[in-house]
Amino acid sequence: MRNLIVNADDLGWSEGVNRGIAEAHRNGIVTSASLLANGRAFASAVELARATPGLGVGVHLNLSDGPPCADPETITTLLNDDGEFAEGPEALLLRKARRGLDVREVECEWEAQIERVQSAGISPTHLDGHKHVHMLPGLFETALRLAKRHGIASIRIAHEDSRLRAALAAGQYSGIVMRQGVQARGLKLLANNARRLAAHAGISASDYFCGIAQTGQLTREGVANLLRMLPAGTTELMCHPGFSDDDLRRSATRLTDSRPREVAILTDADIRKLVASEGIRLVDYAFVAQEA
Repeated sequence: MRNLIVNADDLGWSEGVNRGIAEAHRNGIVTSASLLANGRAFASAVELARATPGLGVGVHLNLSDGPPCADPETITTLLNDDGEFAEGPEALLLRKARRGLDVREVECEWEAQIERVQSAGISPTHLDGHKHVHMLPGLFETALRLAKRHGIASIRIAHEDSRLRAALAAGQYSGIVMRQGVQARGLKLLANNARRLAAHAGISASDYFCGIAQTGQLTREGVANLLRMLPAGTTELMCHPGFSDDDLRRSATRLTDSRPREVAILTDADIRKLVASEGIRLVDYAFVAQEA
């Protein structure tokens, strides 16, 4: 059987992102979303999740954008002078290598993020990372430990499958896609033992994952190619649908114009028909845990 998780990252980023994810779920193929506990639109994201029980919701562990959920005094190595996160995964990796990143503080903050989501009445289906930060060496083990502690059965392993990356590209290789493809390969090298660690911890994952190289560059042709060649087992397609609004345009993201395009692709009638004609089962991470 071929199963597909279509996971929308950044739920809670802005009201427009929330509305776009809701649209892509209700009238499209999105089955799952990753919630930013410190997102500026967290409250409405929680309302959306409560009103949409068919949408699986995970926790989008974050160390790169916005204010913390933990007491700032307990996580001083993670914050800038304004008391917010402001470093991407590359900078965090460099700091980790130089022993300037306190993993105990990471665990404290991520636990606060998980607890905020659970306190809102949401039972997370999985953990993943904003900008894949949870895949950094040492931090993946932290995420696994927190998943066990909080009864979260699954985790994203952001090892992009090269065949699926090629399918999504649909022969279109822009400079951005090429650069993000290199980043995807780097992630795989950094955490090449992630699947073994997750299995040892008793935490489930999808069999395949894709979407890094096509972040902000998703096309209808690429999604159709992916659906036609989807392998047996369970695959996660990461996506970033949303509608542009003032909060989104003012925020620190390059994914503005691409989000409405992704809503259109993910709700496209022919894409939905292709899912049905290919016999693909749309699932979320709760299914992955049940199958383990």
